[in-house]
Amino acid sequence: MIFKLSDELIFPPVEYADSDGVLAIGGDLSVSRLLLAYASGIFPWFNEGDPILWWAPPLRPIFTPGHLKVSKSLRQIIRKGVYKVTFDRAFEEVLFHCASVPREGQFGTWLTADMKKAYTILFQLGYCHSVEAWHQDQLVGGLYGVSIGGFFVGESMFHLKDNASKVAFYYLSEWLHELGFHFIDGQVPTSHLMSLGAKEVARNDYMALLRKAIQYQPHTKNWRGKMFGLSQSK
Repeated sequence: MIFKLSDELIFPPVEYADSDGVLAIGGDLSVSRLLLAYASGIFPWFNEGDPILWWAPPLRPIFTPGHLKVSKSLRQIIRKGVYKVTFDRAFEEVLFHCASVPREGQFGTWLTADMKKAYTILFQLGYCHSVEAWHQDQLVGGLYGVSIGGFFVGESMFHLKDNASKVAFYYLSEWLHELGFHFIDGQVPTSHLMSLGAKEVARNDYMALLRKAIQYQPHTKNWRGKMFGLSQSK
């Protein structure tokens, strides 16, 4: 059964989601509803022109910050500093590329115009962050996602050069480990995410992790000054 949302700011319990993970339809993309959704283990995922669909999948791919699975070749790229990685420096550019560049293993949602507006507002309020990979001062990869308490929900990633998004994700994992985050949520299991070290977690177990993580308060919400790589200027 898929629930139809009203103007009331409420979601049904996640265990009522269907076998695919669809829980509800309708509602809006207001800040209050989005924050409630993520804090409740729910996220929006729908195509342009379709009604808003809200998901709570039976399995979630979860990463432990600081424990990404790094291949030998990727580790060499990281060690050589091929890409400089920044945080929250080019959020709108990251959104543009995530919406337009074909990519394997994106974190989750398709970026409609309304979603881009909604996530931009969340970014301005400090609940959404971008990670950028640069090569010779050109943006060549990155990702963005939602951060609440001690968990980060990855939304989408892109790359214009090989391994650029993987390097961005590696440094995101390291930064979240430094902040003491509990987990990174990839939303929907894919072979790409599993190859990077994600573990599938059942919905009930995910909700238990979420309840603990949401209570955590990181020492900072300002990620803009963080930078990794050879150069310290852009």
